[in-house]
Amino acid sequence: MERTRIDDIDSWMSPASSKRSVSKALGAEHLALNHYELAPGETFGFGYHRHAEQEELFYVLEGEATFETEEGDVTVGAGEAIRFAPGEWQLGRNAGDERVVALAIGAPAETGETEILRECPECGERREVRIEATEDRDALVAICEVCGAETVRHS
Repeated sequence: MERTRIDDIDSWMSPASSKRSVSKALGAEHLALNHYELAPGETFGFGYHRHAEQEELFYVLEGEATFETEEGDVTVGAGEAIRFAPGEWQLGRNAGDERVVALAIGAPAETGETEILRECPECGERREVRIEATEDRDALVAICEVCGAETVRHS
C-alpha cells in the first residue's frame, strides 16, 4: 500500500497553475492520475489533442471546466465528470472567473501517440506541434511542426 497527500506532491511544469502526478507519487503502473488547479484562462493540456491509446476521465472538484470537443464546447461543473475515448479530440480550460480543481484519470498510464494542435502565429492556423524543454530546462514550449515557430511557452 502507498499513501500520499496532494500538497506533498511536487507540481510539474504545465499550462496549469498546478499539475501533480498522484499516480507517480504512489508508484501506479497501469493508470495515470493527475491533480490540477487552473486559474482563469489556463488549460489542462498544451493544445487541442487526442491520445491514441489512452481513455481519459476528468472529475471536477471545484469550479467549472469547459472542454472543446469535436461536437462543440461542453461545460463540466463541480461534482461532474467527463470521459474521452482513445482518439477523441479535446482540450479542457478554465473559461470562468473562479479557480478550477480537477482530477484527470487515464488508462492505460501510457498515452501512446499524442497529437496536439495549436494556433501557429506564423502559419495563421491550427497546426500539429511538438512539446520540448528549453535548453536551460526552465520552460516547456510548443513548436509548430510545419514552420518551427514557438506557439506557447510554459514555465
